[in-house]
Amino acid sequence: MNKHEFIVRYRLHQLTAAITSAPSSYRGRQAAVLIPIIEIEQHLHIILTQRAMHLRHHPGQISFPGGKVEPFDSNAIETALREAHEEIGLTADNVEVLGVFPAHKTFTGFEITPVISLVKQPFELLIDPGEVADCFTVPLSFFIDHNNRHQVFHYRHGKRYHVHFMPFEERFIWGVTAAIIDLLCRHITEK
Repeated sequence: MNKHEFIVRYRLHQLTAAITSAPSSYRGRQAAVLIPIIEIEQHLHIILTQRAMHLRHHPGQISFPGGKVEPFDSNAIETALREAHEEIGLTADNVEVLGVFPAHKTFTGFEITPVISLVKQPFELLIDPGEVADCFTVPLSFFIDHNNRHQVFHYRHGKRYHVHFMPFEERFIWGVTAAIIDLLCRHITEK
């Protein structure tokens, strides 16, 4: 899939379901993440980060660039772009924002808005070691293959919830990051 086909597929389908893993009545701290998709050798890849081990929330986990909405951010898109610049050096003028998915509510106290984007040009990674331990890409085609997307059920307070996970090489992508990737893949491949 190339950039043009991705854009057409993304815009063609209407998102019909939000991501659910916490009670719908729950309202957490507002956050946003950027789902940066970059073309490498004519193939689309998703840029992911590994969170620094000293962080208070989700240390060492695989995530998207992002963070909490600050009072000076005008919206979730601005938050996601600001955080991507701070964490990995991806500047807003090198990003084409395609849209946002509904917020994902987590049990850890966040309501995370995913911002879908295309990276216009290759860029030099400038990793902030205070937040990011590593940055890497995964081919979008790997995630589109439904055999690489898994889920188990987790019970919390008597209710059953889906927990998504996606092993990739030596990495284990799970939780909200995996749920957002699953939603993106379903969104662009539904008939």
